[in-house]
Amino acid sequence: INTQLKSGLNSYSSDYEIIYIDDGSTDGSWQELTEMSKQDERIRLARLRTSFGEASALDAGLRMARGEIILYFTCRVRVDTSTLVDFIHKINDGYDVVIGERYPRKDSTLNQIVSKLFNSITNRVSKLNLHDINSGIIATKRDVIENLPVYGAFNAFLPLIAHSQGYKVAEQRIEQLSGRFDQSMYPKNYIRRLLDLISVMFLSNYSKKPLHFLGF
Repeated sequence: INTQLKSGLNSYSSDYEIIYIDDGSTDGSWQELTEMSKQDERIRLARLRTSFGEASALDAGLRMARGEIILYFTCRVRVDTSTLVDFIHKINDGYDVVIGERYPRKDSTLNQIVSKLFNSITNRVSKLNLHDINSGIIATKRDVIENLPVYGAFNAFLPLIAHSQGYKVAEQRIEQLSGRFDQSMYPKNYIRRLLDLISVMFLSNYSKKPLHFLGF
């Protein structure tokens, strides 16, 4: 991942930093990251005490980041990182938030079906037309993301929240690589997502008029 990522970024500029957040891993990842950072001063590391989830990892990275363009992705998605630089080009074209669309999808059929259903519900609520809201890949400007809530599981809804605040949101396709993928098979995970979506809808549409939400 690191070699591909640096190859793509070097084609854009040599002025960048790579921040790896170890979310309490126990598989030896931290040792590998430490060795990588010794070989490249542009690599910076942070390690969370235990697994807090993607939103906490994103928040930790934001606190360390020094650049004006933030490009975030989670390793669970397995994508061609050499093309992530395309997201930066889209930000430079005038968009405030660019969300990744994994294409073609190579994870399980169940994951794809659930993803389509979730995207359909979210698009209906938000009036957006995104295909992969929970891709775990997002590029944005620092002054944009600093005005958006990054906690709980709201990182999955950053494009929706940004859109509701008047920011320009776009989608960028990125190749998904083959491999092993996590598969959500527990109904509580989907119920939690729907509850998060209701929370986001409240923040987006009713934060300044909460009585309207209660009436709804």
